[in-house]
Amino acid sequence: MNINQTEIVCRSCNFSQLVPILSLGQMPLANALLTQAQLDQPESTYPLNFVFCPQCSLVQITETIPPEQLFREYFYFSSVSDTVLENAKNIANRLVIDRNLTSSSLVAEIASNDGYLLKNYLDKNIPVLGIEPAENIAHVAEKSGIRTLCEFFDEIVAQRLRTQDKQADVIHANNVVAHVANLHGVVEGINVLLKPDGVAVIENHYIKDLVEHIEFDSIYHEHLCYYSVTSFQKLFRQHNLVLVDAERLPIHGGSIRVFFQRKDGPCSMAKDGATRVKRLLEEEAAWGVDRFEVYKGFSEKVEQTKRELVSILRKLKAEDKKIAVYGASAKSTTLLNYYGIGSNILSYVVDRGSAKQGRYTPGTHLRIYPPEQLLETQPDYVLLLSWNFADEVLLQQAEYRRRGGKFIIPIPNLKIV
Repeated sequence: MNINQTEIVCRSCNFSQLVPILSLGQMPLANALLTQAQLDQPESTYPLNFVFCPQCSLVQITETIPPEQLFREYFYFSSVSDTVLENAKNIANRLVIDRNLTSSSLVAEIASNDGYLLKNYLDKNIPVLGIEPAENIAHVAEKSGIRTLCEFFDEIVAQRLRTQDKQADVIHANNVVAHVANLHGVVEGINVLLKPDGVAVIENHYIKDLVEHIEFDSIYHEHLCYYSVTSFQKLFRQHNLVLVDAERLPIHGGSIRVFFQRKDGPCSMAKDGATRVKRLLEEEAAWGVDRFEVYKGFSEKVEQTKRELVSILRKLKAEDKKIAVYGASAKSTTLLNYYGIGSNILSYVVDRGSAKQGRYTPGTHLRIYPPEQLLETQPDYVLLLSWNFADEVLLQQAEYRRRGGKFIIPIPNLKIV
């Protein structure tokens, strides 16, 4: 891996001597799904290099794609996943009680998508505000009754809302602090928008799970940063936000949920929150979150998983087996392109997201169909690239499996079910 370390600095602490972990080479943008008319046009690719900051422990990529290019039109709708909906409902219901939220409160969400989370508060007559930069998704949220500001969130937006008396009792940011190029602008914006006694609830993929389970397909250009509790605390501390609670979640192959409050406000979270924070920080220290040694074998393990999966797929193809893919996800773009798997082995892709259907996958140009295509053509095998929702997908595809169809689940452990 060849990275000129003098040209890049840590997104959190500005340290310049970042250490390479893995290079995935030139990659298309993970969610840049193609129309049929675009298939014959040149497709842009960008370097995808995964690095570690030994000063603040933040793992990150080095390339920054302009957010307007990534997020103004977006194809991922959170509401298509039952698992995501259930996770959102649970935390919303919990915070309504824990924070004594009423019709006089305000809950805001940064990158609120189609309103999948905020609707849980709205159903209880608690005012909400979504902030979502993707115009097509913001429009869907508005039609559902979710008041949505179609902008990229930062401290300037937060200051404007604050002058309009719109400070929030709760701010949600699910899988967004990993995505933002203006990292400090967003975190400072949270500090500005949050009421003195409010709480910011942040969820993101957990670097410890990513490394231990070889979840390299979670690396793509939208995901600029990959957090631990340690790196989260160091980042938010720079903006006078105090980590008051933290917990691990199984969603997305392993996530963390962290709770921050303003340093100048009263701490009103659960008394055992400090205990949970202390335990997770100690677990990470023992694991080696701040030492490169824990990351250095990652590249070799990724190559091993590549050899194993490609070998199985080639063997099945040689046996004239028909293989489809489930999940036109960002994960699938990384895995298929890095593994060099396309129409030479795979027939097509299915996905529940109606906005994706009829388009083609970045780099590999596989057509995307609704999941019903599996029953219509009954492929012998389906490569499950939305493996983080494996239980949900397997349940939905019970009929395909009853007819003899099998799923290949590549991560975290390669298996056929």
